[in-house]
Amino acid sequence: MRNGNRRARDRSLAVAAQNGVAAQNGARKGFVFAGIVAGVLAMTGCTVGPKYTAPIAQSPPAFKESAPAAYASALPGAWKPANPQDTALKGKWWETFNEPELNNLEDQLNIDNQNIAQYFQNFMAARAEVAEARSGYFPTVSAAPSISRSGTGGKASVSSLTSTSSTSTTSVTQSTPANLTSMALPFDASWEPDLWGRVRNMVREARNGAQVSAADLENERLSEQAALAEYYFELRGQDGLQDLYTRTITADKNLLDLTKSLYETGIDSQEDVAEASVTLAQAEEAGAGIATNRAIYEHAIAVLIGKPASEFSMPVRTLTTPLPQIPVGVPSELLQRRPDIAAAERTMSAANALIGVEKAAYYPTVTLSGAGGLESTAFKTLFSLPALFWSVGSSASELIFDAGLRHATMQQYEAQYNADVAAYRQTVLTAFQQVEDYISTLRVTSDQINRENIAVEQALSYVKIATARYETGLDPYLNVMTADLTLLGNQQTQITLRVNEMMAAVELIQALGGGWNVNELPSAVAITTTGAERKLQQGP
Repeated sequence: MRNGNRRARDRSLAVAAQNGVAAQNGARKGFVFAGIVAGVLAMTGCTVGPKYTAPIAQSPPAFKESAPAAYASALPGAWKPANPQDTALKGKWWETFNEPELNNLEDQLNIDNQNIAQYFQNFMAARAEVAEARSGYFPTVSAAPSISRSGTGGKASVSSLTSTSSTSTTSVTQSTPANLTSMALPFDASWEPDLWGRVRNMVREARNGAQVSAADLENERLSEQAALAEYYFELRGQDGLQDLYTRTITADKNLLDLTKSLYETGIDSQEDVAEASVTLAQAEEAGAGIATNRAIYEHAIAVLIGKPASEFSMPVRTLTTPLPQIPVGVPSELLQRRPDIAAAERTMSAANALIGVEKAAYYPTVTLSGAGGLESTAFKTLFSLPALFWSVGSSASELIFDAGLRHATMQQYEAQYNADVAAYRQTVLTAFQQVEDYISTLRVTSDQINRENIAVEQALSYVKIATARYETGLDPYLNVMTADLTLLGNQQTQITLRVNEMMAAVELIQALGGGWNVNELPSAVAITTTGAERKLQQGP
């Protein structure tokens, strides 16, 4: 008995010693793995790739076409930029025209225009890509629960076990199926630490791409707003022409009646009656053709505000809108006021981030992985400690040979970045050009209108003199017809120039960026917030 107790005590001490050694080994391994993780985390602050710095775009000190010397040959009253120069258009820029009907249409456009809605959804898709890129910061975890049951078929056997001279005993053995149920609830996790900034650059590229999409949305919104204003003034110009031809047709009818009366009294000839009839018919034909252009502009406005052309109409009203003063400012402000320039600059930043993504491909990749879960042959023991299993590990990989793939890809991204830099500078130059163009157009057109107004007044005097001389029989009807056609041509030109002036004003405002400012572009951090989404959707 004493020996048995001693042996049991020795076995207990041996098991305890083994458990202690195992615990020490497990702790040592845990410390080693924790050290690896800590070292990896410390290295995640390293980001490879070039640092982004926006290139400097050279801006002239002032717009040449707005200088006082450019107005030396213009008549007094020609359009000039608003003074002081530091005032800028803000928010709903179309309100500067003081047209309530236009204001109402622009508000409908911001809500129902389908092109704007399409660009907004493009922004939402780009914003989702930011979340996709950010998922690379975190580990992936998967679970694969399973349950299975297995077994073998049974069989019976008969054998003679004992035998005597008097009796014989036979035994029958029946084997039952060996069935086994196995249940498992395993989890696998893996994480690739962002040691060299690959994920960070991917997130930066996605955020910049979302900002590009946001700027594209604002640029499209500005384009649609400008198109609506242009169509509106074009339609009002057609109304002005229609009014002109209505008055001209009335005057031609009166002249035809006068010619017939003079012919009946023997003062005029039948040839004059024919000429008066032809003049009236030509005026009626030209007046009828104006309805086509008006209908086209009306249909275009309907599409812009998201309505079927069949369900939209605008009342007839002539163009009486005075030309507003427009603050031009200085060229350097365009870099902050035009959404297309902002989009070009953000495109450069995104291309720069892609270089960093590819640069990280030159460095090794480290993966930390772990697995664990529960496994048992009975549900009642599945969640017990003996059913628990786990494992952790790490691995590193480095591409040794790729036949120049990484180098070629790096060259591709660098060339794309350089191309984006050139595109940005070209966008800036084009912006300067457009502002200069429309300042010049406004100045020249307003000067033309002043001169055309003088021509119309002189043509009216010409018509009055020719008509009076015709009525007294001093001159033939041909002189009256010539004077009428001269007046009609000048009045047509007058209306056309007024429309062109309003169009140039809209185009200048668009070239200046409308009322937009780069500060309205959502920041890289706020690009995924609900506030940024709502602001972009609602517009100004």
